[in-house]
Amino acid sequence: MKTYFYIRVSSKEQNTVRQEVKAKEHNIPIECVYIEKASGKNVIDRPVLKNLMGVLKSGDKLIVDSISRFARNTKDLIDLVEQLNNKGIIFISLKESIDTTTSTGMFMLTIFGAVAQLERDYIKERQAEGIAVAKEEGKYKGRKTIEYPRQWDKYYKMWKSNSIKAVDAMKILNLKKTTFYKLVKQFETIKQ
Repeated sequence: MKTYFYIRVSSKEQNTVRQEVKAKEHNIPIECVYIEKASGKNVIDRPVLKNLMGVLKSGDKLIVDSISRFARNTKDLIDLVEQLNNKGIIFISLKESIDTTTSTGMFMLTIFGAVAQLERDYIKERQAEGIAVAKEEGKYKGRKTIEYPRQWDKYYKMWKSNSIKAVDAMKILNLKKTTFYKLVKQFETIKQ
């Protein structure tokens, strides 16, 4: 039986230190700490979580700092915990004091998951209302335009001439796939 700790932050810019400290406090060996820097919106887009789910075995324990770090909506949360339960894996969320080995723990998990989703829905509503008001007042400018990284021209030309693959250009320029292709589209629109 092993104990694992799953850490997630929404972007590369966010810091994982606080969650890593929690893992240390629970004496989780570093090889059992899985760190993901990705939005929690889609479980499909979380390769570290997928990998961890494949590693976990019956009798293992999975600890997270908070259910919001594990799943962003109630359905995903329940589905993930059900997968864990079916494999005989214990799920523990520190912030909410949830332990799925108890009936109360499962009940509380469902309640906290629903409350977390409701809170996110309220935030989205307020954000949409704020954007609508800002648009009416002519103050809304949308997202900031993405800056081209240094040496964009060089690696763009190399990619276009098939000297390097897109994935290599992304790595060199330190860009995510979606950002890379947004910049390509933006660049090609400007060039025309």
